Order: sequence, then C-alpha cells, then structure tokens
Amino acid sequence: ALFNPVLIVAEDHSSVTYVENYISTVNPKEAVFNIISEVVTGDNASVTYGAVDNLSAGVTTYVNRRGAARGRDSRIEWALGLMNDGDTISENTTNLYGDGTYGDTKTVVVGRGEQTENFTTQIIHFGKASEGYILKHGVMKDAASSIFNGIGKIEHGASKANAEQESRVLMLSEKARGDANPILLIDEDDVTAGHAASVGRVDPIQLYYLMSRGIPKEEAERLVIYGFLAPVVKELPIEGVKKQLVSVIERKVK
Repeated sequence: ALFNPVLIVAEDHSSVTYVENYISTVNPKEAVFNIISEVVTGDNASVTYGAVDNLSAGVTTYVNRRGAARGRDSRIEWALGLMNDGDTISENTTNLYGDGTYGDTKTVVVGRGEQTENFTTQIIHFGKASEGYILKHGVMKDAASSIFNGIGKIEHGASKANAEQESRVLMLSEKARGDANPILLIDEDDVTAGHAASVGRVDPIQLYYLMSRGIPKEEAERLVIYGFLAPVVKELPIEGVKKQLVSVIERKVK
C-alpha cells in the first residue's frame, strides 16, 4: 500500500499552478494506493491543480482531493484525468467559504477491461455570490462500469450563488455500464443552479458514416471518443495536462 498526502496553501493575493502524475511502471497482482490532497486559499488567491492518474490494473486506488476557498474572491480550479486501469474510488470536494469565491472541476475518464469505478464531485457553497462549475465526461469500454455523482450544494445564507454541473458517459460495448447522477441541494432562495446529464452508446450512424469513407471500425470508434472527450480536454486550464491526457487516451482507446 502507498499513501501520498499533498497540502497546498495559497496565501492572500498569491497564485499557484500545481501538476502531479501517478504512473505504474509495473503491474502488481494486488496493491492499494491512497491519494490525499488538500488545497486552501486566502483572500484573492488562486490555485490551479492538474493531475493525471495512470495506474495499472492491479492497483486499487482511493482518491480524496479537497479544496477550501476560505478567502474572499479566491479561486480553486481542478483539471483531472482519471485514467487508471484498476478499480478506483474518487471523491473531489470544493468548499466555497468566502464571498465571491470560485470553484471549477473538469474531469476526463476512460475505463476499460473489467474496471469498477465511482467518481463523486461536489462543490459546496457557503459564501455569497460564490460560483461552482462541474464538467465530467467519461468513456466506458469492454465490461467497465462507472458511477458519476455530481453534487452542487448551496447552504443557507449563500445568496446569489451559482451551481452548475454537467456529466456525460459514453458506452462502447454491450457489457459496459455507466450512471450519471446529478444532485442539487439548495437551502437558499436567491440563487442560480442547473444540471445536465446523459448516458448513451456510440451512435451507429456516426460509425457507419465514418466507415463508409473507408475508415476502419477501430479508427472510427477512436475518432468518436476523441470527439466526445474534446469539449472537456480543450477547456483544461493547464497545457501540459492536455498534452499528457491526449497521449494516455490514445493508448487506452486502442
């Protein structure tokens, strides 16, 4: 088992960009990896946190990444590529305590084999005029299964808060499974909130169109996957994370 804690504290008026990569160079029969990260921001501080998790099939991964935007007008942005080949449980929580705080989580997932995965992303609003955005796209291949939980919670007193979320899952085979559960918990009247969620299979008309142009089926599926994930990948705020994700996606969808 491996336990790796990370703590980032951005003091008032500071700005930090942090990128981490977890990669398996061997494939153990049984291993457990715990990823624990915490981000704290002061007044008008900003943290952009990028991560690509790419651990092998023999590794069961537990992920807990938390953010606390405590200072007024501070920001926490997450850019996460969750590309493990083993079973994964991930929880990403951002607490917006200060007035005018901003939280944004963008997540890309590709599951394959017989993986079982559970991803919970939540942004909790305490501060007035706080803004929270969740965007998650996942692709499930083979017999992989996943649950995407998106939670936007606005506490009493967080007037003028805005909680938005979108979760979409694309399944590439009959045995693949995906669930998207958007949840809004509102305890304040003067707020804005919205959600979108979809789960579906590859459109056979899209595949037929591509294949009718002489593109092999595997290549056609790869193009459809890229098109599905591109809206999230292109919005990631860290260029290095974008490039690495494209490379990992290329390997996983072959």
